[in-house]
Amino acid sequence: MIEVNNLSFEIDGKHILKDINLKINKGKIFGLIGPNGAGKTTLIRCLTGIYLPTIGDIKYDGNVVYDNPIVKSQIGFVADENTFFYNFKIKDVLKYYKYAYPSFDQVKFNKLNNVFKIPLTKLVFQLSKGMKMRLSIMLAFSIKSKYLILDEPTSGLDPILKNKLLNIFLNEVSENDTTIIISSHHLNELERICDEVAILEEGIVSYENSIDNMKNKIKKVQVAFDQPVYEEDLNLKGIFKISKVGRVFTIITDEFDDEFLESLKKFNPLFIEEVDLSLEDIFIYKVDKEENDEEIFK
Repeated sequence: MIEVNNLSFEIDGKHILKDINLKINKGKIFGLIGPNGAGKTTLIRCLTGIYLPTIGDIKYDGNVVYDNPIVKSQIGFVADENTFFYNFKIKDVLKYYKYAYPSFDQVKFNKLNNVFKIPLTKLVFQLSKGMKMRLSIMLAFSIKSKYLILDEPTSGLDPILKNKLLNIFLNEVSENDTTIIISSHHLNELERICDEVAILEEGIVSYENSIDNMKNKIKKVQVAFDQPVYEEDLNLKGIFKISKVGRVFTIITDEFDDEFLESLKKFNPLFIEEVDLSLEDIFIYKVDKEENDEEIFK
């Protein structure tokens, strides 16, 4: 289990992360999402032990990660930008990994490279952005780590390779009980593979839930009434966005259940229609608080 306990992080007196608490169970895929500048990469650097939290700590199976080489040896890390071993040939990078990680599995690397096809005689700086990401992913997987922490791992990959990579993530969890943390802006990909997701906003975790619970509880509901009903009348638990066009209300709630429906039915609606939301829809409704986007274009 990974535990993030009361974590805050400051740089020059500026709060980047504020009082974050997370528990990530073994063998789960956990997604970190949020707008640019929300603190995702900073949190990942704390999770990998690169940054020392200003307050709080991060523990892997009860052991603090910062300045702990034993814990770090169990973590495979893929950064969003891969600038390591710039003038090395790929085959020389492999030699380094074999020396640095006793658990490095050359056979596993070769199997992955049958999918990703990186020429071993090339220098790292000769690789495209997507090829560098592929190399970083293969190296992280080949050290047979208990934990994989990935920052935008599908960046620069074409749709076919993305699909193959997502299947590799799922196989890694099912076969080796690996715990994976992924930060990504590609929410449709996270929706497909993640067990749980946390939304970061301005350095805090504003929402956390399992994908299944989110999709069951967060709904768009369209409802129309024959009699006059106003927004202030619909002060129901869980509503965090509401709009009206004519007699039709569009409601976004994160407390959708039988009790919520019964509360609406008290107003004698003409109809009630529930609409399932994707993870991307949920993210937009949760994070985008602006109501007057059209003003930008006037």
